[in-house]
Amino acid sequence: MSERMINQFIEMVKIDSVSGNEAQMIDYLLKEFIKIGADAEKDSYGNLIAKLPAKGCEGKEPILLSCHADTVKPGVGIQPLLQDGVIRSKGDTILAADDKAGIAEMLEALRIAEIRPPVEIAISRQEEVGLIGVKNLDFSKITAKKGFLLDNDTLDTIVIGGPSYFAIDVKVMGKSAHAGMEPEKGINAIQATANAIAALKLGRLDEETTANVGVINGGIIRNGVPETATFLAECRSLNHDKAQALADEMEKIILNEVKTYGAKAEIKIENLCKAVEIPEDSWSVNASKKALKKAGIDATTTFITGFTDASIYNNHGIEMAVVGIGAQLEHSLDEHIFVEDMEKALIMIVELLRLSSE
Repeated sequence: MSERMINQFIEMVKIDSVSGNEAQMIDYLLKEFIKIGADAEKDSYGNLIAKLPAKGCEGKEPILLSCHADTVKPGVGIQPLLQDGVIRSKGDTILAADDKAGIAEMLEALRIAEIRPPVEIAISRQEEVGLIGVKNLDFSKITAKKGFLLDNDTLDTIVIGGPSYFAIDVKVMGKSAHAGMEPEKGINAIQATANAIAALKLGRLDEETTANVGVINGGIIRNGVPETATFLAECRSLNHDKAQALADEMEKIILNEVKTYGAKAEIKIENLCKAVEIPEDSWSVNASKKALKKAGIDATTTFITGFTDASIYNNHGIEMAVVGIGAQLEHSLDEHIFVEDMEKALIMIVELLRLSSE
């Protein structure tokens, strides 16, 4: 067992880094990458960018390795427990293996690899809340045209495509009134909102398309007809045109449904990332399959309707396959990771570095 990697992972998950509050984690990593000989810095948005020279080879093109530093909630005060070869949290927080396991595996691989090309590293902020960090990454500091994002959960799949994602923010405006004395003078924004949400098609709409309402708020007092209500929705699809059409349809439904109650709606729709895929026979995919084979894993390619930083990299012309880190049940209180899977991921990354040097 690579005790150093496991101990560092346990150390890192204790560092609070919920999206938007990653500075302490980024500063920790800045020091760690400098320790292994990297030229490391933060860009203007606070993302970490580091560069390592080639080792054991000459004249090779650089590759990019990337992870994200932030976590979802609840991610403050994480207490990791290692028992019977499994690392999990005490139970009242996530573990943060997503994506700190990937970072720990990357650091250890860079320490022990006997051969590697020039390596560029990007550790992004605010990945979990809309890929905000990578969207603000200083790409002028990145020269690599291919690489690997260490942010898939399972080791036996390689992600080659992600969705177009639309965030839909809605504010419904009715009219306030006393709920007991003169409710007929009011327009209930919560009721109008509920009517609109009920009319939306939500969940998995087909194999490549989903829609959801995740947050709803409204009203300030029990005995008042609420004047405003808000909700946060989303839709996504591996087909960009389908995602765009769905976002437009959701907007139309919301406007029409609230209108039946005499209410109005302000709707903000933002396309946070665009569907992208890399070929099955691309260099990064083939290298990933070979590296996983070295770890005893026969991997297959897949598309996901979740999104990763790879969507932004690929849209920037950097070919990035998304490989696994071994995490399980991420984003939940039951998140955990097997030490054995971290060891396999380590073997994979070392082999990716070797293959990139050929």
